[in-house]
Amino acid sequence: MDEVITIADAAYRASKVTGTAAMPSSSVPVLPYSVPLLSAFLAFAIAQFLKVITTWYKEKRWDPKKIMGSGGMPSSHSSTVVALAVSIGLHEGVEASTFAIAVVLAFIVMYDASGVRLHAGRQAEVLNQIVCEFPPEHPLSTSRPLRDSLGHTPLQVVAGAMLGCIVAFGIKVSG
Repeated sequence: MDEVITIADAAYRASKVTGTAAMPSSSVPVLPYSVPLLSAFLAFAIAQFLKVITTWYKEKRWDPKKIMGSGGMPSSHSSTVVALAVSIGLHEGVEASTFAIAVVLAFIVMYDASGVRLHAGRQAEVLNQIVCEFPPEHPLSTSRPLRDSLGHTPLQVVAGAMLGCIVAFGIKVSG
């Protein structure tokens, strides 16, 4: 059975070695440090930030809402799951079951981002255009437009996957 060690318990054990006084406690457990989780979150954050930069570069407009949105370059979905999978592979080995699960998850997410979600976004574009052409008296003419930036092109998925690899290897090297 795994033992949960609190900060106070760690201090108490250290005090036994150094001879300083510290008492054990059953206070807050130490949060586990998960390199794969950190890699995934960092890759996601970097990808979302890069979407603002790539939108500015491509469309010459500053859109800070992109930092919270889906779609765009690079795919944060891809960067997140690839960083997770690569980091698990680097830390637990490619023979680990968790690595196999992460790789399968990564392929499903990337396939979905460039397939189903991309086509759903294109359908939303067409539906929005149709609604714009309705006469003003039509009941749907005042409906809110559908979000059309849902999925990713294959290039955006590949760029996100490359970013995920870079982040996972970068964290491995720096750690």
